[in-house]
Amino acid sequence: MILVLSGTADGRLIVQDLINHGYNVLASATTPYGGELLARHGAEVITGKLSINDMVALIKNRHIKLLIDATHPYAQQVSENARQACARTQIPYLRYQREESSLPQHPLIHCSNSYEEAAQQAVRHGKVIFLTTGSKTLNIFLNTARQHGARLVVRVLPEPEVIQHCRQLGLSPADIVAMQGPFSLELNRALFKQYEAEVVVTKNSGTIGGTDTKVAAALELGLPVVIISRPRVPDNSVTSRQELLKRINNERMLHRL
Repeated sequence: MILVLSGTADGRLIVQDLINHGYNVLASATTPYGGELLARHGAEVITGKLSINDMVALIKNRHIKLLIDATHPYAQQVSENARQACARTQIPYLRYQREESSLPQHPLIHCSNSYEEAAQQAVRHGKVIFLTTGSKTLNIFLNTARQHGARLVVRVLPEPEVIQHCRQLGLSPADIVAMQGPFSLELNRALFKQYEAEVVVTKNSGTIGGTDTKVAAALELGLPVVIISRPRVPDNSVTSRQELLKRINNERMLHRL
């Protein structure tokens, strides 16, 4: 059996690819909603956060022969847990890393190497910050914005626990945009204008993550864009579903799956 750590659109496509090729798949998602989306592809699904020990137990109990990490490019802790669990159980680990968006050379584009650096850059470029990096690091941006008298508008998933987290941090409903992406250029442009954004903060999540349309919309409006660079890519990562399937099919031990 193959364990796929998913939670992204391309992760769901990988699950579908494996099922179509006759592999026995167990798919994991952090949230119940992510699990619902995976289940539509016919996979057996588990939901919830997995620690290293959880992953080790799962690998042993379900006789997992291969782990495919198809989590978000910025989900560093989950990926590290998966690598360690595979090392402990001596099974192969494959990382699927979607390709980055090719960014234009532009004076309004500013790259940063951390969330803290991005927050500092954002307040230097505007007093209304439109944040599109999710809720996990929201406190970093919110604290920096408050220190500099800036307004923070956040676009997050419309999940009850996410909205509750935003409200607990003190965000007003007027500053919470609860929508599921990716978003078109036109919708990004309309939202940036509606909330009178002065600077946009995003990750380089690739085309499938909507980076291209966010950057294009911001540049059309003349807005600075702060882009958080990706974490280091593991040496054994693949960047296409076709390459991933080829790697799996070439593993002789997987004939037992």
